[in-house]
Amino acid sequence: MRLRHVDGTTVHLAYCSNVHQAEDVDGVIGQLATYAEPVRKRLGADRLGIGLWLARPVVTELVEQPGLLARLRAELDSRGLETVTLNAFPYSGFHREVVKRDVYRPDWADEQRLAYTLDCARVLAALLPDDAARGSVSTLPLGWRTFWSPERADLARTALDRLAEGLATVHARTGRRIRVGFEPEPGCVVQTTAQAVTELSAVDPEWLGICLDTCHLAVQFEDPAAAVARLRAAGLPVVKIQASAAVEAPAPGDPDARRALARLAEPRFLHQTRGRSGGGVAEVDDLPEALDGGLRDDVPWRVHFHAPLNAEPEHPLRTTTPQLRMALAELVGGSAALCDHIEVETYTWSVLPHPTDDLVGGIAAELAWSADTLTGLGLTRESR
Repeated sequence: MRLRHVDGTTVHLAYCSNVHQAEDVDGVIGQLATYAEPVRKRLGADRLGIGLWLARPVVTELVEQPGLLARLRAELDSRGLETVTLNAFPYSGFHREVVKRDVYRPDWADEQRLAYTLDCARVLAALLPDDAARGSVSTLPLGWRTFWSPERADLARTALDRLAEGLATVHARTGRRIRVGFEPEPGCVVQTTAQAVTELSAVDPEWLGICLDTCHLAVQFEDPAAAVARLRAAGLPVVKIQASAAVEAPAPGDPDARRALARLAEPRFLHQTRGRSGGGVAEVDDLPEALDGGLRDDVPWRVHFHAPLNAEPEHPLRTTTPQLRMALAELVGGSAALCDHIEVETYTWSVLPHPTDDLVGGIAAELAWSADTLTGLGLTRESR
């Protein structure tokens, strides 16, 4: 879906395909027929954006077999779909029975991460619609903090310089401009926008910047306006927004709240949890740790569990969609668009306490909610 900002910028709205399981090209193409095209039709849209997650094996196939890449581009075109952004945070195995901290490997100290990200940029350059101004690729914020060391930080700094050089080469060879956004996430080397400024302010802003995930922003209890101002002051562009919401428990000590939270403590994904007390934020790495006494339960908690944007979780829990609205207002609600790629990223549909049997309808409802929110900020819908 495309929307027009008052400054004339085309703002792309998509949903992220990491909600679907596929680690070969045939599987990815099957997703387009089974989910993405039906979502477009459910919305009555003439064109739908899909932010593809292409696991390492898929990217390898596409890079080594140009015919497959042309086939994927043709499938997107024929189904009224377009791709301007890739999610290259998970490397592979995102739908294994247990993912947890494995999603942060390989990190930016590992040569495999650089090679994968540049391959993603090459693939995206071939998939971009002819009239798209640019493409974006989101990636992990360097690595998980307990895996890190000064030696790994040095390796990562060199890798980021090589990444910028590689993106410039892609542009020179293809004429397509691809930028990479590092996505602050709780528990990582870069988990807040303040840490992004500290760790990433030396990157080349022509090619590198931030992917702002609004669930992560809320889990860390960051104020959206202050976060955006901080990044702007540091010269770090927001190259992509991941529109997402966390789960919030205003009173986690309440028995009903604890029972509802316990139903979210599933084994596949890591659900970092934070508690707000006064001016501080207390941290644990997973929801079961909080429920086992790792956090005070007389202060509000926020949980890294991407909740559907258009619906509330089990009472008395709620979501952080107010923070999402505030972030969107800061980034695209003013006189100038500060970001033009927005990706709805709710990958947790299959691990909800009551999984939906209508995933197409759920994704469509989230995109409709997002489009309505954006038009409420003054954007208008574009048609082909």
